[in-house]
Amino acid sequence: MDALELFLREHAIAHSAQVAAGEQRSSEDFILRHLDEAQMRARPHGLNSLGWLVWHMARSEDVGINVVIAGQRQVFDEGDWAARLNVTRRDVGTGMSADEVAELSEQIRIPELRLYRAAVGRRTREVVAALPPAAWGEIVEAAETARARSQGAYGPGAEWLERFCTGKSKAWYFYWIAVGHNHLHLGQARWVRKLLLGKGQV
Repeated sequence: MDALELFLREHAIAHSAQVAAGEQRSSEDFILRHLDEAQMRARPHGLNSLGWLVWHMARSEDVGINVVIAGQRQVFDEGDWAARLNVTRRDVGTGMSADEVAELSEQIRIPELRLYRAAVGRRTREVVAALPPAAWGEIVEAAETARARSQGAYGPGAEWLERFCTGKSKAWYFYWIAVGHNHLHLGQARWVRKLLLGKGQV
């Protein structure tokens, strides 16, 4: 199994079955199954809602892969996603206050959110499939991460992300932003699910 095949397998697990149907079992579908909109918006013990976590994963992957790596338009800016999602923010969510998390959790349209995240996942797979093998080791320069800043990706308190994401390889972007970061927050989502459903629930 080469690097591309490994990435596509792990990426499929971190997304819904809409992204890579039949390839792997979907962690996202498993964690979010049988939950209604009220549960997707809930914030037990003040934690980030499931809706917010899905939005943050989608925004981070959309910006990191499309703007920084591919140098192309975000999925967010195609298909009128801001209006469809009922959101006005463009940043990835890092550094948001509790009140801002609560506001976004209440206003975002959950069915559209799932569609947006799936659209981001499919685009990532197109980008990585088109990347020449030799390009995986290329280093992301400051001018490339600055593109994300110019498009409002780093909100107040998250300016450090630009520095953190500069100097990393393209392989790092695919394996962290589009896989590892997703799995990290899916783990948080599973914990929120358990809090919502009660003891003994998975």
